[in-house]
Amino acid sequence: MKITPQHFSQEVRKTQPPQEKSTSQTNDTTPVERSPVNSKVDMSRQRMLSWFARVGISPSMLSPDPKKQKHALERRKQILETQKASNLQAVLNIALNVTINEQTSENLDPDWFFAFSTMSEEIYSRPMQELWGKIFAVEVARPGSFSLRTLQLLKTLTHRDAKIFAKAVSIASKRNNDPVPRILVGYHKRKGLLSFLKKPVPEQLNLSTVGLSYPDLLSLQEMKLIYASEIESGEYNEGQKASLRCVNDSINLTCRAPGVALVYYKFTPVGSELYTLVGKTPNESYITAIRSILAEVFDVT
Repeated sequence: MKITPQHFSQEVRKTQPPQEKSTSQTNDTTPVERSPVNSKVDMSRQRMLSWFARVGISPSMLSPDPKKQKHALERRKQILETQKASNLQAVLNIALNVTINEQTSENLDPDWFFAFSTMSEEIYSRPMQELWGKIFAVEVARPGSFSLRTLQLLKTLTHRDAKIFAKAVSIASKRNNDPVPRILVGYHKRKGLLSFLKKPVPEQLNLSTVGLSYPDLLSLQEMKLIYASEIESGEYNEGQKASLRCVNDSINLTCRAPGVALVYYKFTPVGSELYTLVGKTPNESYITAIRSILAEVFDVT
């Protein structure tokens, strides 16, 4: 149902009869200009009314008359149910336009589907509906791809949360044959006896310089999309190789000295599932910066 200004109750102002102007009032007929502050208040008021109209509420909706009150409540229920049906329809239409090449004959779990439909009917923003539509298309093609735990967490995410996660995905990389993405931030080198004689070099990248701020990182941790603490890989031997793929870029490493470990943030199982759905935009600033840091102890190609 389309909500229009007609859904708001309006007060009818009585027309005042024109008054005769006295000669003493002739010079006081200059129109009063509305101040910018009042205009902003009016705009805020209209936005408030518009948002509440979407859930069937207006300032004078409830009448003392029981019949009118019942009618208003039934109308509100109809608005909400119509909106939920519209949300589900949007998710379905998006899913129908997602192409999945790899499919299986395994049937979708009914419990999963009805839990999915109950949650997705309360997804109102278009970007989040697109995410839910992709999830459904993938789950139909490959049942078991997304757990109910992932859906429950996803339902709590806002569009802003999804944008933060997309930033993390743009700088995440995977090792060969490893389904878990990680955000590589630098390395740790075991200190030698003569290390104090060498000029210190940056061992880790400040992620805020490439678009992922510290508050963003904390948000991802609170949403349980990445683990809260940094993780170190096992120490690399001199000459040992490693290969990673970050969106469209390959990073091939050959260790030049023993005692070096990579440092990264690891995606949780829920974060790993959602990683497969998010569009990945290369972050060239991150690739340049992480290559420069790793070049201190690795041959980077």
